[in-house]
Amino acid sequence: MKHIRLLIIVLSCVVVSSCIPHKDTVYLQVKEGAINDTIPNNLVEIQKPYRVQVNDILNIRVKALDQETVSILNPAGDGNLNASSAERAFFDGFTVDVHGNVRIPTLGYINVLGFTTEEIEKAIEQKLLEEQFKETANIFVTVKLAGLRYTANGEVGSPGSQVLFTDRVNIFEAIANVGEIPVTGNKKDVLIIRQYPQGQKIHHLDLTDIRVMQSPYYYIQPNDIIYVKPLVQKSLGTGETAFSSIATIASILSLLTTGVLLFSRL
Repeated sequence: MKHIRLLIIVLSCVVVSSCIPHKDTVYLQVKEGAINDTIPNNLVEIQKPYRVQVNDILNIRVKALDQETVSILNPAGDGNLNASSAERAFFDGFTVDVHGNVRIPTLGYINVLGFTTEEIEKAIEQKLLEEQFKETANIFVTVKLAGLRYTANGEVGSPGSQVLFTDRVNIFEAIANVGEIPVTGNKKDVLIIRQYPQGQKIHHLDLTDIRVMQSPYYYIQPNDIIYVKPLVQKSLGTGETAFSSIATIASILSLLTTGVLLFSRL
């Protein structure tokens, strides 16, 4: 009787420890310290403007009253029509070199490292007015990043790199584009590996906490790497739910019982 009771206790402990708790699988929970399920606008982290880094690709367009006078500054647009948007952006865009410069026709090299796209627009416009055009030409310059590229690894549906053609992407949108985090993924400690001029830094996000929307890393930046760690349950090879854990344990016990019976008959 004592052996049976001990076995039941051991099995109960294994089942409880091996299955993944429901609270570890739900996004945006109102946890201790949170007032309600709404984050006031004055508490949401304001996204700082992105500053251009080495290897970024810029999409630069120049418009004027006489468009022919600025045609050399704009892509011809006669490339491979079957190419993807990302491929066209790569060939038509201006890549920031290791020195932080882009080479623009008739203007030469312009340093853009650490500047926002708005600051680069003003710099190019000023240079054009100083060297080639007058105010009456009505020069209009637009500078955009040629897509927001990021990489997602670990416990996601489809690990790999993605390019999204939008100015702002939050962590949930980024993950949705590479597939949902499975039950075995650690939603409570998602890593954001971000590039800075001085090197890379790792930041942590708890996607199960509603206060993640207040994080300065809630919105991803170009060249971010998102890494979702596996839970311990996956490393141990146990079930994701109590039912699957019981089924696994039952199979093991059945195998052991069969082995003992066979051994006792020898």
